[in-house]
Amino acid sequence: MRRRDFLAGACAGGLAGLARTAPAADTAPPNKEYYELRLYRVDSQARRKRLDEFLGTAAVPAWNRAGVKPVGAFQSEKADDHDLHVLLPHKSAESLVTCRARLLADRQYLADGEPFLKLPKKDPLYERIESSVLLALDAVPKVEVPSKKDTRLFQLRIYEAHSVERNQKKIEMFNTAGEVAIFRKCGMNPVFFGEALTGTKIPNLTYMIGFDDPDAQKAAWKKFMAHPDWKKISRDPAYRDTVSRITNIVLRPTAYSQV
Repeated sequence: MRRRDFLAGACAGGLAGLARTAPAADTAPPNKEYYELRLYRVDSQARRKRLDEFLGTAAVPAWNRAGVKPVGAFQSEKADDHDLHVLLPHKSAESLVTCRARLLADRQYLADGEPFLKLPKKDPLYERIESSVLLALDAVPKVEVPSKKDTRLFQLRIYEAHSVERNQKKIEMFNTAGEVAIFRKCGMNPVFFGEALTGTKIPNLTYMIGFDDPDAQKAAWKKFMAHPDWKKISRDPAYRDTVSRITNIVLRPTAYSQV
């Protein structure tokens, strides 16, 4: 057996084991997705423009051919922030760990991406990629694509917990206590909700919600904070101290984003 095949098999087995042991309700959907959430670190607008061209013309079509879709690509509203967030949904752990090898075996990808894949070390396509692997929550087992309006925006939120047990209770709030349902009632449209399996800020729950525009975002959060169902579960002692730190990032989709 080749070393690459052995490593891919071992990683797939390990992630599959995590999926089997992750807490879930009795009614949990059987086919929850895995997500790779990437952060491309980019140090200039010129390099961001080049990265956008690579992703839009070579990488996203190749990911789609590999069964990874819809691909989300999101940028900050801040003019001096050139980083890019990319969401890659996988139907299985095997898809996740074999994706890179399958792309490198895709002749169309290698041809389309050649001008970018073979850039010199002194002029790279990006500085680095930071990556987290997430397992979808039962309440939102697959990526959902909200409004496709040109004015739409997204919030990427990371809820860190001080312990694994408290992190699982926060997940429970979304899965079975009804927090996702309240989001939907208030116009906070789920894109994905995931428990972090790898990455930084572990343990955490990471999710993304979408809005038609900034006014819709503001109105939805106001409605959520005043909703009686939210007030009820937020005061439940069982869910006390489930979040120790929140990261909140407002993003806009790129022209080639499929979300």
